[in-house]
Amino acid sequence: QVWLVESVGGLVQAGGSLRLSCAASGRTFSRYSMGWFRQAPCKDREFVAAITWSGVNTLYADSVKCRFTISRDNAKNTVYLQMNSLKPDDTAVYYCAADVYASSLSFAIGEYDYWGQGTQVTVSS
Repeated sequence: QVWLVESVGGLVQAGGSLRLSCAASGRTFSRYSMGWFRQAPCKDREFVAAITWSGVNTLYADSVKCRFTISRDNAKNTVYLQMNSLKPDDTAVYYCAADVYASSLSFAIGEYDYWGQGTQVTVSS
């Protein structure tokens, strides 16, 4: 079992930055991959970024590449999502997720086994 708790999101102006964090407990954090997803109103949940257990390998959606950075601190059981150059289209509820059986990074929602409760990020124009 893994429990995930995201930090509070927030309201930011377009072009601004925000960092989300997700604290994990339960299974040994350093043994599984982590991902971030988001869901905008009336849209399906979509992949944002993922990171391997070691932090060496990452994967990004094209829409956030070069603007968002995923990282992790295994000593703190925490994964981060640094979001820069935010756009109104980035407005969504953001979820962190754990893929405890991963053999490679995945963007597929179904591959992730545990989810946080989500946190709202709103980008104003």
